[in-house]
Amino acid sequence: MLRPRLMQRFARWHIWLGWIVALPILMWAVTGLVMVARPIEQVRGDHLRAPAAAIDPAQVAFPANIGEPIREARLVPHPDGPQWIVTAADGARWRYSAVHGTATPPVVKDEAERIARAAYAGDSALEAVAYFPPGEAPIEARATGAVWQARFADGVNLYIDDATGEVLFLRTGQWRLYDLMWGLHIMDPQTREDTQNPFVIVFAIVTLLGASLGTILLFRRRKARVRA
Repeated sequence: MLRPRLMQRFARWHIWLGWIVALPILMWAVTGLVMVARPIEQVRGDHLRAPAAAIDPAQVAFPANIGEPIREARLVPHPDGPQWIVTAADGARWRYSAVHGTATPPVVKDEAERIARAAYAGDSALEAVAYFPPGEAPIEARATGAVWQARFADGVNLYIDDATGEVLFLRTGQWRLYDLMWGLHIMDPQTREDTQNPFVIVFAIVTLLGASLGTILLFRRRKARVRA
């Protein structure tokens, strides 16, 4: 049986631990509530993505002169005609015209505009197209390579891979708020990807200790009331 002095010490620890974890618990509750407030499909902007165009098999030609072993080849639609996205054994990626079977150079600004307009199903105008070299893209792009950003008047940003012309991500204003809440939720507001950072682990352990002490105190108080 636990002695009264030990229970008093547990009570003091419980109070102090409660003060320490009060802010992170409140932050977890608020950020979690914001993240589940809207359907994730609406947050991601799935309704703003145009359906992919159908590809006529009769027009498809596979590139014959790739020159090295490949790991994967994907046939994808493109405003200028279908293309092959080829991934080499070392992870490098290129694109080839599926109409002519020839290599296609990296994306230029005019092509990025065509890709963005074809991929966007909203009603807002395309305001600007900007190029970001490797490592300089905004955090919402989640891209390490070179990308093009197409910005629409409703706040939607499309990110296009410079080498392959693929639409990597569509980011809405709701997604940016969700992403900020996610970064705060996992206590990594900079990269918003590290779910095992020391802050969240320490606060989770402290919260568990506080909850355990509270549970012990709850059962002890119940026994005291029954005896009284």
